[in-house]
Amino acid sequence: MSERQRTVAGPHESISNSEVEPGGAETGSAPAPRRRRGRRILLITLLVLALLAGGGVGAAALYLRSVESDVERVDAFEGVPQEARPPVAAADAMNIMILGSDSRDPETTGGSRSDTIIVAHLPKGRKSAQLISIPRDTWVHVPRSKDGQHGDRDAKINAAYAWGGVPLMVQTVEQFTKVRIDHVAIVDFAGFKEIIDALGGIDIVSDRDFTSIHPPFRKFAKGVQHMDGETALDYSRQRKQFPDGDFARIRHQQQVIKAILDKAASGGILTSPGKLNDFVKASTSSVSVDRGMSLLDMATDLRSLRGSNLAFYTSPTKGTGRVGTESVVFPDNAKARTFYDAVRRDAVSEITAAGK
Repeated sequence: MSERQRTVAGPHESISNSEVEPGGAETGSAPAPRRRRGRRILLITLLVLALLAGGGVGAAALYLRSVESDVERVDAFEGVPQEARPPVAAADAMNIMILGSDSRDPETTGGSRSDTIIVAHLPKGRKSAQLISIPRDTWVHVPRSKDGQHGDRDAKINAAYAWGGVPLMVQTVEQFTKVRIDHVAIVDFAGFKEIIDALGGIDIVSDRDFTSIHPPFRKFAKGVQHMDGETALDYSRQRKQFPDGDFARIRHQQQVIKAILDKAASGGILTSPGKLNDFVKASTSSVSVDRGMSLLDMATDLRSLRGSNLAFYTSPTKGTGRVGTESVVFPDNAKARTFYDAVRRDAVSEITAAGK
């Protein structure tokens, strides 16, 4: 585990590979998402476009304007009841919900689901960012879907996406955290391959020796390893070999995100037009964002963001257990209230303290 990683979760047991939504509802029964060009890897909207602005706002602005029209837009807040939404508690802060899946994961069974849920908190001044992962099996109350056919009951949090798309996920996350979501982005982690290859690979520190469960069954050695896109993607998928299951996968994803940002900041892409073009094309062709998000404004806001001021957390939990036949993650509601109240108020020092 890296020094920047702080996990608020409690003791963990192994998590089963369950991809069927609560109550036995197949994810494929929900409305399937559109196949978007912009649905591979949103993280770059937050983490990398900041770098481009940092390299020269004027030049970056022209370039971003030329590619922003290619980014897919989603109606993230359509039908979300305004009266049920948390109030804005810190007007100068921003909270972005990042939803991700991995369409090329060998374990993917199809259907509409979200394997990765991150609340990215951008404090006033935008000098840092706190990325909070919510385990996909977290047992929460899901509001009723717009069509009235699903929800209004406790379920795994990623059921919200299967039952009502992005708007129901917004409602569910806001209800659970009491944090108002300002923007939404959608990622397919399979897009990491193109991003990482455009950077010339990244360095990851593995905390143990292990072998991938997916062909070609790569062996990962303890310590620093230089990984190309395919290798890093394989690394980010691994969980069954670890006693804490999905929490290990979350840690691996967080490591890869930070490594991408660190490499982008130090890899010389700003001085190489070819590398820059490959990198931005791989990034922006993988982005889906809500209709109100401006990539240019986001890049300008985040021009000082680097790996050194990016912190990762995991939503407070009591560990895993079972509800009926399902393996779930039980939230620690008392700790979660304190933690998310600090996020809501933009109290960064309190977020850090709660995450120790």
